[in-house]
Formats: sequence, structure tokens, C-alpha cells
Amino acid sequence: MGTAILTIDLDALAANWRALDRLTGTRVQTAAVVKADAYGLGAAPVAKALAKAGATAFFVALTEEGAGLRDALGPKPSIYVFSGHMHGDAPLIKHNRLIPLLNSKEQVHRHFSRLPDTPYGFQLDTGMNRLGMEQADFLPLRNMALQSEPVLIMSHLACADAPDDRQNPAQLAAFIDMTKTLAAPLSLSATGGILLGLDYHFDMTRPGIGLYGGLPFADAQPVVSLSLPVIQTRPVATGETVGYGGTWVAKRPSRIATVASGYADGLIRAMGGRGKLLAGENPCPLVGRVSMDLMGVDVSDLDAVPESLDILGAHQSIDQLADAAGTIGYEILTSLGARYKRVYEGG
Repeated sequence: MGTAILTIDLDALAANWRALDRLTGTRVQTAAVVKADAYGLGAAPVAKALAKAGATAFFVALTEEGAGLRDALGPKPSIYVFSGHMHGDAPLIKHNRLIPLLNSKEQVHRHFSRLPDTPYGFQLDTGMNRLGMEQADFLPLRNMALQSEPVLIMSHLACADAPDDRQNPAQLAAFIDMTKTLAAPLSLSATGGILLGLDYHFDMTRPGIGLYGGLPFADAQPVVSLSLPVIQTRPVATGETVGYGGTWVAKRPSRIATVASGYADGLIRAMGGRGKLLAGENPCPLVGRVSMDLMGVDVSDLDAVPESLDILGAHQSIDQLADAAGTIGYEILTSLGARYKRVYEGG
């Protein structure tokens, strides 16, 4: 079979959720972020496994994602939408009982005029300058918040993956100041915020990347493995080149395996000449440029070439591969292409 196999370990995913849940206070609800098709791993199977593990609240980026998730999870879980109440969203919000996180005065007025009796939350900007209302915008709405009982008030940390960054306590102080006297449940922390400690947890945490095996949750179990079939091997003499542009030149007689995947499958071109694949625990350098569908791998030091080589798994994490590509684990996960055969284990 020429199709690469992407294996998603749902038991490891659930174990990561439970581990992050244990790090929070006993009265803190641990939700789960499953936006972008659960970081590229499949929102329906991932969310079902997390619900089985104990998650009762989920976060998505868009209303359309929330509608699909409601179909997968059924009527009970709470589903929050980071983008809030966009123009034209009212029917989907109402029909799927979604909870928009209103992030501007315009969204507040839209929601209260179109869906005045449906749940909502507020999203505040405490220093990231991305989504959310700043204090000057939110202050006139405080009385409305007290009277209409939002189901959640949240903000997002910009530097939680850097524990010593001064912006973390500054955002914490701003969030406390903006929400004082409000009785609604509060949420500030995603994975990195959970690791900053109990002061950042409030009533709900929203782990995302840590569920999927990524930093900054260094204790996470690996969730994904990706095996690439070897299509062909060939001898390459000293001085010969491999791949487009001849960027890799053999310094010794070599044996090169061509594997079935490339940048069309989300294996970023920048990792060419820097990444590695593995045969068991044995590293094999990625040589030459990453092509659309193919990559060259130096297997000269292997006693025997296996039918496939691993680029993700127990011996290479998403963050290690990201380092080779000059990016972050989030991009590695969310770039994984549609051509892979996805295999779900456990759950």
C-alpha cells in the first residue's frame, strides 16, 4: 500500500486530558479544545474519546465547527465558540445550542437582538490584542453581564508557554480587575496556563495542544504516529545528488529510500535536509528537498530497509519534528494532510 498511515491513540489522548485535569483544583472544570478538526486529528472521534474520559465542555473556533461537533456528541455537552456570534450565525447557534463567546460590542448587540434568550459568554482582551473586549469596551456592559448571567467569561494568555514572562502576571491582574464582582464562571488558562499554577485556573481550564501530545505539557503521552511507506531504494554514488536542485550531495556511497509523502501531505518543505525519519529507534536523515509527494531518506546505515519509516511516534514528537521544520508542533499537527489513512486506536 502506497498510502501513509497516521495512527491516533485515543487512550493516550484521554490520559493526557485526565493528567491535565488532575493538575487543576478540585472545583475547576477541565474542558477540551477541539477546534480545527481537533488539531487535524478528527473532531468526532477525538471529542467522543474526551467525553468518555470525563470532558463535558468543548471549545471550537467557528459556529460551523460547533454544529458538526453537536452532531457527534449529542445534546448534553456544552460547546463554546471562540469567534462569538458572527453575522448569519443565529440559526446554527440556536439549532445546535451553541454558546458564542461575544468579543465585541457589535456581537453583544447582535446576540441580544437576535437570540436574547439563549446562553452566551464574554471574551475579554487582557493584553493579547487578538479577540475580546478591552476594559473600556467592557465596562459599559458590566451591568448587562450582571443582569443577564453569562455562562462564562474568558480571556487568553499570550505567553503562557514562557512561565517567567512578565506578561503572565500582568494579564492575570487585568483579568481579575475586569471581572471583579461578576458572579459568572471564569476561564483564563489553556494548556500553558494550567502549568502556571492554581492562581490561573479560576472556574474552568481549556487545554488544547497538551491533549494532543505537544509542549508545553512535557509529560504528555504521544498521541500520533505517522509511518511513511518506502516506495523504492537506490544506490547513490559519491558525488551524486538527490532531489530537486541537487541540494544534497553524497559524501560516500549511499543507499537512499524514497518514501510516499511530501508537502502536499503537510510535511513542511523547510524540513528538507534537517529532519529525520526512524527505523525503530535508528535515525535516518532526510536528504534533499521535500517534494510534493515524495522525500528522500538516507538508509545507508541500516542492516535492512523496512517497508515503512516513521516520521512521528514514540521516538520523534511533533515538537521535535517542528524544530527541524522551523515551526511549532501546532502547525505540524494541523497540517497533516487528507491523504493519510487514519487509524484510531483505543477510545
